[in-house]
Amino acid sequence: IRAGTFKTAGLMEDGRVQVTGFHLSGELLGIDAINTDQHPCSAEALETAELCEMPLVKVEALAREIPGLQHQLFRLMSGQIRQDETLMLMLGKMTAEERLASFLVNLHRRLSRLGVAGDHIRLSMSRQDMGDYLGLALETVSRLFSRFQDEGYLSVQGRHLHLLNIPALTRLGQGVGHDAAARRGHKA
Repeated sequence: IRAGTFKTAGLMEDGRVQVTGFHLSGELLGIDAINTDQHPCSAEALETAELCEMPLVKVEALAREIPGLQHQLFRLMSGQIRQDETLMLMLGKMTAEERLASFLVNLHRRLSRLGVAGDHIRLSMSRQDMGDYLGLALETVSRLFSRFQDEGYLSVQGRHLHLLNIPALTRLGQGVGHDAAARRGHKA
C-alpha cells in the first residue's frame, strides 16, 4: 500500500461480516493468496488510496537480484502473521475493554511508524468496522469510546481521537483491570 487505509473482510457462513484486518501505507496486502492462489477475503479502500501491484513472479525474481529484499519481505510477512495472532488472542481471551484499548494502542504504534505526528488519530474505519474486527457490537464500541473519554484516556470527536493517556490504555490492553489502569494512569 503506497497511501491510504484498506480493510479486509470475509463473510461467515451465516452471512455475518468478519473484518480480518486494517492495512496501512507501507504494509502488504494480498499475501494471503500466496498459498492457494486465491484471496479468502475482499479488500476495500477506506479512504483515497494508492496501491503498487507486485506480481509474485516478479517479486521472486527481484528477491534473487536484490540483496536484502527477501529478508525485508519475510519481515513484513512476519508482521502480518503477528497481527493475525494478536487478533486471535483478542477474540479468544480479552474483554471488550481490553480489545478496544489494545486496538487503539496498536493503531497508534503503526501510525507512529509511518511518521503520523503525535497522539492525534483520524480513524479511517467506522465504529461498525472496528466492532466487526474486534468481535464486538457497534453499541459496545460506542459505549467504550464514551467510557474511555469519561476516564480521561482519550478525547473523541467523530472519527478524530486524541489519545490522552497512552500508558493507561496500554496497561488496559495488556489485561490490567480497568480500575487499576485508571489509578496508575493518574500517577504516570
